[in-house]
Amino acid sequence: MHQFTIGIEEEYQIIDVESRDLVSHVSKIIEGGKAVLSENLKHEMHESMIEMETGICQNIQEAKAELTNLRKHLIKTAHEQGLRVSGGGTHPFSNWEHNTITNGERYIKIVDDMGDVARGNLIFGLHVHIGIPNREEGVRIQNVMRYFLPHVYALSTNSPFWIGRNTGFKSYRQEIFVKFPRTGIPSFFNSLAEFDSYVDLLVKTGTIDNAKKIWWDLRVHPFYPTIEFRICDMPLRIDETVCLAAIMQSLVAKIYKLHQQNLSFRSYRRLLLNENKWRASKSGIEAHLIDFGKEESVPYPDLLKELLEFIDDVVDELGCRKEVEYAWTILENGTGADRQLKIFNETGDLTKVVDYMISETEYGITHGEVLHS
Repeated sequence: MHQFTIGIEEEYQIIDVESRDLVSHVSKIIEGGKAVLSENLKHEMHESMIEMETGICQNIQEAKAELTNLRKHLIKTAHEQGLRVSGGGTHPFSNWEHNTITNGERYIKIVDDMGDVARGNLIFGLHVHIGIPNREEGVRIQNVMRYFLPHVYALSTNSPFWIGRNTGFKSYRQEIFVKFPRTGIPSFFNSLAEFDSYVDLLVKTGTIDNAKKIWWDLRVHPFYPTIEFRICDMPLRIDETVCLAAIMQSLVAKIYKLHQQNLSFRSYRRLLLNENKWRASKSGIEAHLIDFGKEESVPYPDLLKELLEFIDDVVDELGCRKEVEYAWTILENGTGADRQLKIFNETGDLTKVVDYMISETEYGITHGEVLHS
């Protein structure tokens, strides 16, 4: 069986202890964590965001161990600098207008190209790379995987608030990101050659300088032998990140297995897939998604059950059954969005929501008095 390696990138919010607002102090954290985390921390477009990434992990347990260790060090470094870090796809009340853009050539160019669309993109995601046998197979997997994106996305929904407003969405992050070009669910490609000629045309015409400027919800990575999931909001608890990564790994392995047996999965038009993405964005795990085969709207828990049955024959081979089945815990407790909204409905106070987000991000990680708020 091909080794479906895992690499995880998490984007964290950097939060001021007093105001609970975002604060542009990424350099403090990178400087403070240099000794332990220098290989794993990266600047992002806004200085109030920090990206943390694992190395290439052979299985989900290795990914969880590395992620836990990195998050522990990140939280400790933030505390030492008088700061906090948090998961969440958006900050509940921070205004993008007050957040500084990182002074790096790449980000300055993006802002030059896109103006306020780039400046306003103050959102936080989870990106997961799964190793693939080759790019040709990657395109075939990408074609099939598009169907499952809304199902995975619903479990991750974690951005109900934007600039102090309850948006009415479980994931408003995607509604912000859609202003960028070349986002959303990718089109169907008949072959790797067709995909490459699309990229080549964009580069040749000066539309993009490289394929990393294609920001789809799922993409065969231009530089690594991976398929990269980009649709999910940044979760709160580490177990949520691990569960999502395990489901993604299992789906890739299952689709590859079908292809090895000369079996495939029916392909649906992006127009239809977008309907399910919208429903997931709006209602998360409370959504009814369309079963295109039955031509019916089906409650999300029924579709999750079907999804887990679909991957059931690969999860033991991959050794990730426990991590995949954490999806039922998410269903029981609510996604990050459901839990944020519960705190807000109880308190009416968005700073209390931020307190909750910080404590959930530190859940099961923090040890010792230095890490207590």
